[in-house]
Amino acid sequence: MGYNLLKGKRGIIFGALDENSIAWKTAQTVHDEGGTFVLTNAPIAMRMGQIDELAKKTGSEIIPADATSVEDLDNLIAKSVEILGGKIDFVLHSIGMSVNVRKGRAYTDEKYDFTQKGWDVSALSFHKVMQSLYKADAMNEWGSIVALTYMAAQRTFPDYNDMADNKAYLESVARSFGYFFGKEKKVRVNTISQSPTATTAGQGVKGFDGFISYAEKMSPLGNASAQDCADYTVTLFSDLTRKVTMQNLFHDGGFSNTGVSQEVIEKF
Repeated sequence: MGYNLLKGKRGIIFGALDENSIAWKTAQTVHDEGGTFVLTNAPIAMRMGQIDELAKKTGSEIIPADATSVEDLDNLIAKSVEILGGKIDFVLHSIGMSVNVRKGRAYTDEKYDFTQKGWDVSALSFHKVMQSLYKADAMNEWGSIVALTYMAAQRTFPDYNDMADNKAYLESVARSFGYFFGKEKKVRVNTISQSPTATTAGQGVKGFDGFISYAEKMSPLGNASAQDCADYTVTLFSDLTRKVTMQNLFHDGGFSNTGVSQEVIEKF
């Protein structure tokens, strides 16, 4: 059941790959709440996923864009404003990729060309997206920009590899750009630190099933699902959270504030 939280609001959603992805669930939930949006992903990711199906279900248009290309982003933003009929109210950045992880390189044996590519896609792209929006003056006042992150930015999860560094950089960009976007354009910028979630991207990390199982045992409320994250993201896009900005918001069933749980004690 929708509450019309986003009625009349327009946005851009990056990173919807398939029905397991948080961006996909968010797009569906935004649609249910009355929002309209453009879907975008890198051309190679679009060939791998089923974004056409999502576009049909939500009555949305797709604009391919490489989020590491400023030229592509400028084009995406200009076309989105044109298609949607006005400035943007919300943006979801749900993009992450590590070539080192894909190629099985250990954190202590990174290939730095791989590292740089992963950092550009996963973290610097967030700055590029916001800079393009900022320079084009494409965001409405009290708009909201959200990126997805993970707690490995603060604590060590050995197999998360260089993605942990990427997420730490991403969160810093949110704080830094959030200041300027808030001060000058009344736009909010936040990151959501989500529970480990069984998405296509997440399952590429070594030992990911162990991450999920451990977090489930540690979290008083259990892990947050992709749909839970979509619901939370919608609240950040809505007018109910107008004064929330520059925050890294833990959405993890209490994992981040739990030292140890009874289930973990009993297991070990």
